[in-house]
Amino acid sequence: APSRPVQTGALRSPAARPAAATGDTIAAIKVVGNQRIEEGTILSYMLVKPGDPFDQERLDSSLKTLFATGLFSDVSLSVDGRTLIVKLAENPLVNRVAFEGNHHLTDDQLRPVVQLRARSVFTPSQAQTDRQHILDAYAQHGRFDARVDPKVIKLDQNRVDVVFEIVEGDQTLISRIAFIGNKSFSESTLRDVVNSREEAFWRFLSTSDTYDPERINYDKELLRRFYLKHGYADIEVTDASAELAPDRSAFFVTFTLKEGARYRIGKITINSQLRKLDGASLMPDLEFAEGDWYDGDAVERAVQAISRDVQNRGYAFVQVKPRIDRHRKDHTIDLTFDVSEGPRVFVERIDIVGNTRTQDKVIRREFRLAEGDAYNEDAERLSKQRLNDLGYFNKVDIQNTPGSAPDKVVLATTVDEKATGELTVGGGYSTDAGFLLNLGLRERNLVGTGVDANLSGTLGTIQSNIDFALTDPYFLDRNLVAGSDVFFINNNNQYIADYNENRVGFVLRLGYAFNEYLSQAWNYSLVDRDVFGIAPQAGLFVQSQAGYTLLSQVGQTITYDRRDSRIDPHTGYILRIGTDFAGLGGDVHFVRGKVDAAYYVPLDRWTGNTQWGVSISAGTGYLWNLDNVERIVDNFFLGDDNLRGFQPGGAGPHDNSTGESLGGQFIWTQSTELHFPLPISADLGLSGRAFVDVGALSQLSSQYAPGKFASIYDNPAPRVGAGVGVSWNSPFGLINIDVTPFVVKYKYDQTQIFRFGFGTRF
Repeated sequence: APSRPVQTGALRSPAARPAAATGDTIAAIKVVGNQRIEEGTILSYMLVKPGDPFDQERLDSSLKTLFATGLFSDVSLSVDGRTLIVKLAENPLVNRVAFEGNHHLTDDQLRPVVQLRARSVFTPSQAQTDRQHILDAYAQHGRFDARVDPKVIKLDQNRVDVVFEIVEGDQTLISRIAFIGNKSFSESTLRDVVNSREEAFWRFLSTSDTYDPERINYDKELLRRFYLKHGYADIEVTDASAELAPDRSAFFVTFTLKEGARYRIGKITINSQLRKLDGASLMPDLEFAEGDWYDGDAVERAVQAISRDVQNRGYAFVQVKPRIDRHRKDHTIDLTFDVSEGPRVFVERIDIVGNTRTQDKVIRREFRLAEGDAYNEDAERLSKQRLNDLGYFNKVDIQNTPGSAPDKVVLATTVDEKATGELTVGGGYSTDAGFLLNLGLRERNLVGTGVDANLSGTLGTIQSNIDFALTDPYFLDRNLVAGSDVFFINNNNQYIADYNENRVGFVLRLGYAFNEYLSQAWNYSLVDRDVFGIAPQAGLFVQSQAGYTLLSQVGQTITYDRRDSRIDPHTGYILRIGTDFAGLGGDVHFVRGKVDAAYYVPLDRWTGNTQWGVSISAGTGYLWNLDNVERIVDNFFLGDDNLRGFQPGGAGPHDNSTGESLGGQFIWTQSTELHFPLPISADLGLSGRAFVDVGALSQLSSQYAPGKFASIYDNPAPRVGAGVGVSWNSPFGLINIDVTPFVVKYKYDQTQIFRFGFGTRF
């Protein structure tokens, strides 16, 4: 009997079949057309086998199963006598996948997006799916006008090259952000609240003006929290829509608001259900009072502050729940904080994901909670802050999820690694070092161990140096910070005291923490100092300093740090007490003491902006020369960084005959600084400050050499510098500019009205 296809509707009835096919069973199954795929693999997909009857439903299912594998471009079944013939055509293998026309997204960025790979099976449907994935990737980068066309190039041996031809198009940015229903705040104010930004030429280094649906949803939450912060407890962000221009060149984003009334705080009650704990004793934890405007953020902070306070009083498990009683008629809100014993919850496990480079132990050692500890929300917050302070991650997220029992939680920690290696090549001008050329290589997380390695060099007209530093924050996996520095420094001091100075040596460092806030660091320095290049017109005191001295010094610093962040402090304070002793060998003998402190006052409550704040800092130091020999290289100097408005070493004791700055043995400084945002877009990274610096330097002996005396001008009166400054967090690093037009100076003091430099004061 001739062969005929058996597809849907075939083999209708035994009477319709050829005589050879009228038997009850399949005698054999023959596979035709396969090249790469084994016959046994194909037969494994069949739902019939020799000896089974010719069942139309099972044959149809076998046909669909073979198609569903994605291995074949065509499959048909036919009958020859009692033999079932499976005829098929295999889909080609992908030889390679290529991208053409892509510039803004690299091949490495696009390759993970597509599913087609070399040696995978090609199907047209998968190519179209990958095409859409590429379009989605471009849409996430603001290019909604992109076009992608998959091309298939046939090769021998049933292989193909797949080339995605891409026309990226222009970036589709947000042209306009509008608000509907806002009566209490202007559109310009609300535009500063949301993360999305309108297109502007200065945002070429930012993606905030790129349309992102997830960012828009986050903007809705930011608007809601902003209104709650300002007392609008009924706020509703009813809609956030984005309309694409007909030519696909821009987006128009519109937020629809329903503000409602503004509320003041009415009665405040703290209801304690804990034994021996009076709720009234917790009232100082609140930063608001009756009659203030309601602030949703302040209520959340109050919950955290009360929880911390209660836990510090010995109650490990505490639960604080705020209750809000809204009086719409008189627009007041009564607040009740219910303080009760919370459920006994323990940390079962700490899971860490996302650390592709940083070792697990580097992350775990920053946790203030261990597996088996009682769960503490404040300890979780502190752990997150410590991880952020490492500077290894773009983002740190800690979520507590249910454990294996009701009294257990799992801390699921997700980190997003960022590059920690830095190669710095640059030049410029600084008032500290003059014209300079710098080269640096630093890795703050060496091979994921947390070790900080830094090699840097600077060539400048005033100062040049080369330094190699290595720091292990957990030496021997213990509570020890160990490190060392090897350095060479050349200072050109001709502009202040007619001499040059070289320093070459090394420093060994070791520190440890007593608790979360109190730590101590020790160091040993061995430094060879050379005073040379003394100008002929130099004073006799400076001339007496010529030659080498070997400094062998041990020092220590005790630090008590209660700042909210070590990188960018906004609240809290820090106190340091340091002492140095020189005389363990070498030919220099002195004791030096130093004390400094800083206090940070946030102004968020009054300004509604975290960029407003006041920092108050002060310091003092005294040098006791044990061998009664004064050395200019050991003295304190006042000016520039520690007293703006004056040149480096520009204030304090001077030589009457030459005007040279000679330093002193007793120094004190005080600085008050107001930080504030500038009335321009925050995207530019600019911030302002106004400051008043006060300080004095004194107590330099007039005896400079045996049998000779010089007239030394030593006025202990305070010097003052007041002015304003701007910081720019530029792509090239932090740049500071200070202008100090108001100074109080005395004889021989050298002022510096304009100060420019890289880096920051801390």
